[in-house]
Amino acid sequence: MADDQLERFRSSIDNIDAALILMLAERFRITKEVGLYKAEVGLAPADPEREARQLARLRGLASEANLDPEFSEKFLRFVIAEVIHHHERIAEAT
Repeated sequence: MADDQLERFRSSIDNIDAALILMLAERFRITKEVGLYKAEVGLAPADPEREARQLARLRGLASEANLDPEFSEKFLRFVIAEVIHHHERIAEAT
């Protein structure tokens, strides 16, 4: 027996998941350019001050959106760590 309401919820979740993946792909496309630029001009792969400002800003946005700030920070720290790893690989290759 099909549950139409459940299917509508799942369809919305599927659309949101697709949007998240596309947004992450775009974010990483841009951060790759940042990594190339940093390597070109001799900047460090990581910028702890910027990262701290971003985490604080995004924790605030999470709170405003009724999203657990702890969860959002964990997610963003994971993304930032992956970006830094990419920047380190780019720096090593140049």
